[in-house]
Amino acid sequence: MNTEAPDRLKLIVESVLFVADEPVDIGALARIADAPLEDVQAAIDALAADCSLRGVRLQRTESAAQLVTAPEATQYVERYLGVEEDHPLSHASLETLAIIAYKQPITRQAIEAIRGVNCDRALASLRARGLITEVGRAGSAGRPYLFGTTFRFLEYFGLEKPEDLPPLDPPAAGIRQQGTEEEGDVVP
Repeated sequence: MNTEAPDRLKLIVESVLFVADEPVDIGALARIADAPLEDVQAAIDALAADCSLRGVRLQRTESAAQLVTAPEATQYVERYLGVEEDHPLSHASLETLAIIAYKQPITRQAIEAIRGVNCDRALASLRARGLITEVGRAGSAGRPYLFGTTFRFLEYFGLEKPEDLPPLDPPAAGIRQQGTEEEGDVVP
């Protein structure tokens, strides 16, 4: 196994992420660089710190990473690309998205228990925008789908990683505490 110097490994990771059209699995980056996973994680952390003041940012989850444009430059990038303004998310969609972001993975039934209303339309809207996806199935009866956020979610809100979500205010803290036991077991 080749142990790359930290700066060289950071260069390799940045180069691969730059040409990738979608998030790249961190295990794949380790295989490509022929480097230990821990070293690749350290290179990703260092690259994220380097990018924090540049026109690109590194977004990541525990298992994947990607380079994206800086959120503060969105209007200029959209202007360059000729992208029309997105319609804003409805209150119901934002509420549903917040529950998913803080409780993921979570079932539709658990979301509806928290919101107190049907969320089929909000889920469909969020899926169509690429902000959420089905991440597995619960191990409970009926094996309902579990929902989680996507890299597009991180882009949309200008977050580097899911852990960068702001803490919940005390009245909203019930979102973290409510739910059902069925979310515990994810079955891919």
